[in-house]
Amino acid sequence: MKENKKEKISLSTEVLVIGGGLAGIVLALDLLDSGKRVTLVDRDSEDRLGGLARLSFGGIFMVDTPIQRWNGIEDSVSLALSDWNSTAEFSKEDHLPKLWAKEYVNRSLEDIFYYLKGKSVGFFPVVHWVERGLFKPGNSVPRFHMVWGTGDGLISALKKNLYAHKNLNRLRFLFGTRATELIRSGKKVKGCIAESETDGKRYEILAEHTVLASGGIAGDMQKIRKHWPKSLGKPPETILNGSHKYAIGDLHTASAKIGANLTHLDKMWNYAAGVHHPDPKWEGEGLSLVPPKSALWLNSKGERIGPIPLVTGFDTRYLVERICAQEEKFSWQIMNWKIAVKELAVSGSEFNDSIRNKDFLGFLKTVFFGNEPFIKKISSECTDFVVADSISELAEGMNELNEDRSIDADKLERTILEYDGMIERGESFYNDDQLRRIAQLRNYRGDRARTCKFQKILDRKAMPLIAIREFILTRKSMGGIQTDLRSRVLDSKGNPIEGLYAVGEAAGFGGGGIHGKGALEGTFLGSCVLTSRIAARSIIKP
Repeated sequence: MKENKKEKISLSTEVLVIGGGLAGIVLALDLLDSGKRVTLVDRDSEDRLGGLARLSFGGIFMVDTPIQRWNGIEDSVSLALSDWNSTAEFSKEDHLPKLWAKEYVNRSLEDIFYYLKGKSVGFFPVVHWVERGLFKPGNSVPRFHMVWGTGDGLISALKKNLYAHKNLNRLRFLFGTRATELIRSGKKVKGCIAESETDGKRYEILAEHTVLASGGIAGDMQKIRKHWPKSLGKPPETILNGSHKYAIGDLHTASAKIGANLTHLDKMWNYAAGVHHPDPKWEGEGLSLVPPKSALWLNSKGERIGPIPLVTGFDTRYLVERICAQEEKFSWQIMNWKIAVKELAVSGSEFNDSIRNKDFLGFLKTVFFGNEPFIKKISSECTDFVVADSISELAEGMNELNEDRSIDADKLERTILEYDGMIERGESFYNDDQLRRIAQLRNYRGDRARTCKFQKILDRKAMPLIAIREFILTRKSMGGIQTDLRSRVLDSKGNPIEGLYAVGEAAGFGGGGIHGKGALEGTFLGSCVLTSRIAARSIIKP
């Protein structure tokens, strides 16, 4: 009989997984290993299975790994936990987030590193060093393990395992389908109502266990503005979406309706160097730049932001705080072509072709000689780039782009000459914190090859000049649905809601806020793996 598009189709399964990102895929794999019948509902199309993780750079925070040891990096669980707590600044009430942080650093080697290696996920031989900390400890040692293939390679490897699984016949996919409400009967959640956005079919999916793996709220600008951190003042006029178009928190709302506790929604991991995507797939889509360390970071008037110069790689939260403290909450970065070719990149899989395609020779070429084709492409296609042969021309282009007269060419020139003059006098006379930071960065081999050696801006051999207008860009929401250490969703009194679990970003990456106020980077992908593996164990062995 031909089904009516509005007819509600009843389905049953042992485990219902809502969301097909990294967390949902890992969960499905572990559940299939135990022979469970699984239904995975995802709003996106099958070719986009993997969510935001598929679009990511693919860096994962892990502790005391064989790769670290091979690089001579001495790490430990105690040091990593100390660094995590320093960055998180947990409050007295953050009992569960603290426990989840401890769980992460203790389990990262077995439950993340060796698990992914067992799924044919490869890593760079050199560990990256990010979030070093500015005024207090961040990552005391390098822990950012880059996936060979970026986030695209990570998801591709896991998808191969999923589609080749011996129990694949026990997995049902519903792509292009949106879960709209959760079904609660008495004290237990028994599934969801969902609707296909391709053919209009409505489903009642009944399950013994329902897992929310639906991401966060960072793709919904209304929710971002509603929960904007009070410490950052009024939200910027322009906020770019660097998350995912379906990261809108609708399952947060649905879970709250049936009693789930939402926490820390004002905790966000935003970035300071966002630009408009040249070819946006959704409204307000942005790219997160990896800003050059050798560029000057200026405010809307072309003045250097201080008193501590802004340099990426040390404290992402501080960068966002300083820019949001400015009169106009956006910024400019000034550099020359040489600096851009050597240091500028985009955080994500889309614009990192050689890494994404596992082209080792191509990757080495970009490390040692820079990535000029990328700079030519992004500078010509992105509306936030201004390229000029002189300071006066650059200032004019910046004013034209921003449709005002905020940039004074003479003042801009003085700012640049002051910095260049310090470099000209030689290392013995450096009295600029940015130059000291560059020297520190270049001491680690993982940064040396990608960081210029004290490059002046007004260098005739390094022209033309480039100005990049940068906005605050959303990425991950660090709060979410509160869970216990078994990934079970808790109500407002701290009691588990029977049959309901949350994992990954939906769960604030664990406990409703595993990161506190700040993250050590790479902990987002890692938490998606860890929380899903713990949820699977809870379901398999109640």
